[in-house]
Amino acid sequence: MPADRFSTATRLKALGEQAAARVYRAKRRPRRNRLTGRAALLALVMCSLVVALAYPMRQYISQRSDIADQRRKAQNAATALNRLRDERSRWQDPAYVRQQARRHLHFVMPDETGYIVQDGSGVRAAPKGAEAADRPWYDKLWNAVDDADATDVAAGR
Repeated sequence: MPADRFSTATRLKALGEQAAARVYRAKRRPRRNRLTGRAALLALVMCSLVVALAYPMRQYISQRSDIADQRRKAQNAATALNRLRDERSRWQDPAYVRQQARRHLHFVMPDETGYIVQDGSGVRAAPKGAEAADRPWYDKLWNAVDDADATDVAAGR
């Protein structure tokens, strides 16, 4: 008996079965991708929910910021109102009114002498338009025309 116990026919039969198994595996339908109909429907529903909720969420967030702005404005208005109430109560005091009249309007009490020190030089400069105010209108007009001609000549036109 040879060392090989199987006959050639048996070997061929085994090789044929192995080949048939390989062919069967090759003919099997390829594996489907993982995206099933249910998964596609779920993805479609999720996308439609995101699109449907995007605008209301944006409106909600913008309204919340508007509410915060309005609250801040109301707080600032309340602070200003308190400041104005304090100022009104100060103006009710006659001593404060006297003090403000002295400071801003240069009022003096009876039997007092008021002094205003301007810059200490004692020289008063004439306002810029003082000499122009003394001339008649046609003289001012003619000088304006002369000035315009002088600038055109200086510019080389």
